[in-house]
Amino acid sequence: MKLIPTLLLGASALLASLPAAAAPVTYDLDPSHTYPSFEADHFGGLSTWRGKFNQSRGVVVLDREARTGTVDVTVDIKSVDFGHDEMNQHAIAPDIFDAARYPTATFKGTFTKFDGDRPEEATGDLTLRGVTRQVKMDIDDFKCIQHPMEKREVCGADVSTKFSRKDFGLNFGLDMGFKPEVELKIQVEAGRRP
Repeated sequence: MKLIPTLLLGASALLASLPAAAAPVTYDLDPSHTYPSFEADHFGGLSTWRGKFNQSRGVVVLDREARTGTVDVTVDIKSVDFGHDEMNQHAIAPDIFDAARYPTATFKGTFTKFDGDRPEEATGDLTLRGVTRQVKMDIDDFKCIQHPMEKREVCGADVSTKFSRKDFGLNFGLDMGFKPEVELKIQVEAGRRP
């Protein structure tokens, strides 16, 4: 009869020694350390225009043990910044981004590839100028640390993708020889929600 209590005690000790099941963790994008930037052709190879968006927000939910998670990011189109005021104003006009009708761009996706517990890829829907297309985002240099100043976990990465802007109705300049390919790069940092 002593066998059953001994087995129960042994099972309890074994369960106590196992790590607790991981749970999804929610991170809020830090808008002061997250800048979607892009490169686009000017006059068919004459030069490359580079710009960024100064205002973005979003949430990442990540379960590193289960290798799952979601990404939900919103970018304010009116915050576009080429470092050139006249170009900034033209970019939000109806013939380019048409920010009055389409004030935001969004990406909603899921993590689709991991290296161990680090996400390497996210696939989802990019909506730009009212058009939604599926894109794959490559994730490089993913890292999480205990932030020495914020006193909480912060994760960061470099994210990139390429797409044709004509797929989103961004046709300005194509009739003048502009190439439609755009490279999107995002430096991102996000803090763990308390």
